[in-house]
Amino acid sequence: MILSVSRRTDIPNYYSEWFLNRIKDGYLYVRNPMNFHQISKIMLSPDIVDCIVFWTKNPEPMLSKLEELGDYRYYFQFTLTGFGKDIEPNVPHKKEHMISVFQRLSRAIGREKVIWRYDPIIFTQRYTLEYHLKAFAQIAGELRGYTSKCVISFADLYAKNQKNMKSLHPFFPEEQELLAFGTEIASIARKNGMKTAACAEKMDLSSCGIARSCCIDKELIEQIIGCKIKGKKDSNQRQECGCMESVEVGTYNTCRNGCIYCYANYSPKSVVENCRLYDVNSPILCGRVAEDDKITDRKVNSCREEQLSITWE
Repeated sequence: MILSVSRRTDIPNYYSEWFLNRIKDGYLYVRNPMNFHQISKIMLSPDIVDCIVFWTKNPEPMLSKLEELGDYRYYFQFTLTGFGKDIEPNVPHKKEHMISVFQRLSRAIGREKVIWRYDPIIFTQRYTLEYHLKAFAQIAGELRGYTSKCVISFADLYAKNQKNMKSLHPFFPEEQELLAFGTEIASIARKNGMKTAACAEKMDLSSCGIARSCCIDKELIEQIIGCKIKGKKDSNQRQECGCMESVEVGTYNTCRNGCIYCYANYSPKSVVENCRLYDVNSPILCGRVAEDDKITDRKVNSCREEQLSITWE
């Protein structure tokens, strides 16, 4: 089983103590967002969890606790953009703080296990193509030697983020402009020792030197855990998404980063209400189990196939 921690909220930043308590207890609950009274119990034994994929804009609260994951293999998707507080209001200052956090994490676990995400890319009157190229170059220079891969994507409009996105008055460059932009991005990344990949993009950027990517990356996971795994494409994701299947442990409307473009936080009122329910000792994130809830053991198994000699320590 591949554990996704989490597409729905920033667990390393806000809920790492809860997650590590769940690791100690060996299980957690996840409420079905499509059926409120349906809860899955997910076992977390190292024999079952092949790899954990963390998603975060700030893993700093977790850095001193990584030894608690000693029996597990994992990597981080670390989002670090050029946006200011107008778009990412609760993310600490990038130059003054977050770049050093990225560097510390990389030194702790290895550059191959920290994927830099410069996404989503939103173009506005302030955040022009030229602005993004300058910001990308500055960050890439600081991260040289601390990561091997950068993932980009262009912002999409969803039903749940459309109102907030429109408030930014974004514009969408023509295809040729985007291709030229992508070529520059790939060139900057190469100069800083990084490969560039695109996440769930409809546009083919291969001519720019940007390959298609996936966040739940079968090849990377196999390298990290040292053996082949079996798994199919995640049918719950967008058609362009190449991620393999994983088990999501997060909860919508619980992330306190407050990013304008976020599709997982679509009700500020719900975020406040849910965060009030946070209990580090609860089996479920930002919630309580009610009498009319139905808890079902989710059948999960290891994806491992055979042992290889490849391993990263």
